[in-house]
Amino acid sequence: MDAPPFVLGPRGRRAWQSGRPWIFRDDLAHPPVPQAAAGAVPVHDLRGQRLGWADYSPQSQIALRLLSREPEPEIDAAFWRLRLRHALAYRRKVVHDSEAYRLVWGEADGLPGLVADVYGPALAVQFLTAAMDARQEFFLRELEALLAPRALALRNDSRARLAEGLALEARMVHGGERTRCRIHGLEWEFDLLHGQKTGAFLDQRENWRAAQAWLARDLGYAGTPAAGARVLDVCCHQGGFALHLAAAGARVEGVDLSRPALELAEANARLNRLQIRWTQANAFDLLRDYQAGEKRYEMIVLDPPAFAKSPRQLAGAARGYKELNLRALKMLTPGGLLLTCSCSHHVSAADLLAVVSEIAQDARRPLRILEQRQQALDHPVMANLHESGYLKCLVLQAAS
Repeated sequence: MDAPPFVLGPRGRRAWQSGRPWIFRDDLAHPPVPQAAAGAVPVHDLRGQRLGWADYSPQSQIALRLLSREPEPEIDAAFWRLRLRHALAYRRKVVHDSEAYRLVWGEADGLPGLVADVYGPALAVQFLTAAMDARQEFFLRELEALLAPRALALRNDSRARLAEGLALEARMVHGGERTRCRIHGLEWEFDLLHGQKTGAFLDQRENWRAAQAWLARDLGYAGTPAAGARVLDVCCHQGGFALHLAAAGARVEGVDLSRPALELAEANARLNRLQIRWTQANAFDLLRDYQAGEKRYEMIVLDPPAFAKSPRQLAGAARGYKELNLRALKMLTPGGLLLTCSCSHHVSAADLLAVVSEIAQDARRPLRILEQRQQALDHPVMANLHESGYLKCLVLQAAS
């Protein structure tokens, strides 16, 4: 009898047993049959034992994405509806004081290739794999039934789709492109079609409030309290950190290279009657000029884009993070706070801590690590998929 088309080789079986949700093409015992279509397939080992179910991608190097380790149940509409209900139930437990949140986060919700973000009355959805793309109509219909959004955006413009052989597009299924909602007591307007990701960086949402809380604390140093503190928010995008810190009474300058992002940030500041200075500039150039001009701040936030999009870029990324953080450290007042982030999963928490150690040594200025943070809880990190824990955030305090 011919072997079934999706048989794991020894390395693939070890990965499956370890709980890793991805099986690479090289870890299959046999090449898939040429006519195999994207979708749910049974997974077997070399002895013919069925191990469970996975989504198959004909073009991606990630051939299989785990759906279930139960060998018998079929992957049907009821299976998907239950996964969606579980995702919503989890968010209702972990999302607080925010009308914007991630409802579905791919593998972390047992829905590989599906991303859905809620922005108050609006919903933005991405289909990132060939198997999920084939189910677009079903999931859009189910999400509509679950949430009844007034606006629905399809954000199939992520470059991750290219590895699956999928076209890029962004369009409104219905409703308008702009939506408003409340996050932590502040009013926000988001652009569902043109904003980064699905409209905003919701993964930083809990870090925005943490930054506000740290600025307001009395840490026993000679720092200025939140009211009147000078804050520089570098790579501010739509102003998540800037708005929270200005709401605490700080004098904030937000810096970004993107004019559209700054325009939306400025609109959000006006919505909340906050005075923030917005500057369009390259982060490296601006910090170099500000350091030369001996500017000083009680708090600096660094939230740059991913410097390392592949392992080959790690060395260059380390240099970039070091330059930004060293210049920021030299501009902090005694007892000042540095909140620094990396959103590249190739840069580990240990890598970012190594950068912090180096800049403290180079500046001859001790740094206290106050807190190590990650992405918001609605972007869960999987224990067996380190790539899911991509966002690192350190809150540091400079010596007086």
